[in-house]
Amino acid sequence: MRDGRRRMTPLLRKLLGMNWWLVIVMFGLLATGVFAIESAARHLPEGGHYYANLQKKWILLGSGVYFATALFDYRWFRWLALPIYGVALVLCGMIMNSASDVHQFTIGGVSFQPAQLAIASGILMLGWLLQDLPRLGRKIPKIGWLLDEPITKIILVGAITGIPFLLVVKMGDMGSALVWLPVALVAMVVGGVPFRYLSFLLLVGAAAIPPLYYVILPQVSDRGTERIELFLDLLAERPVDISDTAWAPYNIAIAVGHAGWNGTGFMANADQGSIHDRRMIPFKTAHNDFVFPVFAEEMGFKGGLLLISGFTVLLVLCLFVASYARDPMGCMLVGGVVALFFAHVFENIGMCIQLMPITGIPLPLISYSGTFVLMCMFLLGLVQSVWVHRKPIKAAVEMDPKKDAQEPGLILSSDLR
Repeated sequence: MRDGRRRMTPLLRKLLGMNWWLVIVMFGLLATGVFAIESAARHLPEGGHYYANLQKKWILLGSGVYFATALFDYRWFRWLALPIYGVALVLCGMIMNSASDVHQFTIGGVSFQPAQLAIASGILMLGWLLQDLPRLGRKIPKIGWLLDEPITKIILVGAITGIPFLLVVKMGDMGSALVWLPVALVAMVVGGVPFRYLSFLLLVGAAAIPPLYYVILPQVSDRGTERIELFLDLLAERPVDISDTAWAPYNIAIAVGHAGWNGTGFMANADQGSIHDRRMIPFKTAHNDFVFPVFAEEMGFKGGLLLISGFTVLLVLCLFVASYARDPMGCMLVGGVVALFFAHVFENIGMCIQLMPITGIPLPLISYSGTFVLMCMFLLGLVQSVWVHRKPIKAAVEMDPKKDAQEPGLILSSDLR
């Protein structure tokens, strides 16, 4: 009866019970992104104001997606995970050999990358299967215990993350492919894979780097190989051609480094020392892949530090939500979202300060990225849903200990009917 009343919680009560700090930080980052896009895109033919307005429309649409997802019980999304994941893999396969640098579909004037759809549905798949397979194993006599074994979980995570990883690598989009690695690691940690297994996998991964770099990568992506070699040359301070191959990473790093504490100011011109106004930051992609150096140049070190702090607060709030998740699926969903955001932020900012090779990956909530904004807001809506539908402390104390002992923290499919 108590569970029934909790599922029948009025909409207003759910709305008021949201983690509003998470909402405030998310929309604060989105607002910052609108201003950054307006300045970063000012050299494009349409002008910065055009792209800023487009971003506002995506945010408005994403807000509806965010609140709808947050108020909807996240456990229902498990039924959408497999079909969306399958469709995403098919779409990735269809454009795998595309000659374009940006592997995307355009439908009705709206472009989207299936790799982004794959990772969102992949996180849902991992949360669903890592929770329900052990429960299913307890119902299968004699061999059911295999479904709860660490090696089974490793194979499961490897299959769900490995297939899209290889497809995206084949596309040549190394940035999007690398995002799967932290997601897979978090899935295994949340799934209860022992530390000794994780240590072994990390050692195997480290041992695989030389053959991957020297043998496989050159056959898959010449451009990816060139970018990594250029990154290693810059890291080792070897001579590079800053008028050709090293032009972009060199000027991007200069833009971040020369701004000082206060920066050149919003929409600064060349007379005020702006490198971006001289078009020395790749202006065609400055509003998406390279929005951080534009923002850091104009707002200075304090602005860049504030932006990174905003992302840190967002991820810490998500981890706080994970600690209150009512079941393993909720914990896995939040963990996957944190891994995804961390990977994007680290890769994007890292490539702008020569800590990572140039990968062409957007900065979540800040870059102009259209459907990627929708995906980010949907995933954060899932995090909010985990919070809204968390298990109350009082209810947890009063739960039947026998039921808990049999199925700790698991939500049966019948509970959702």
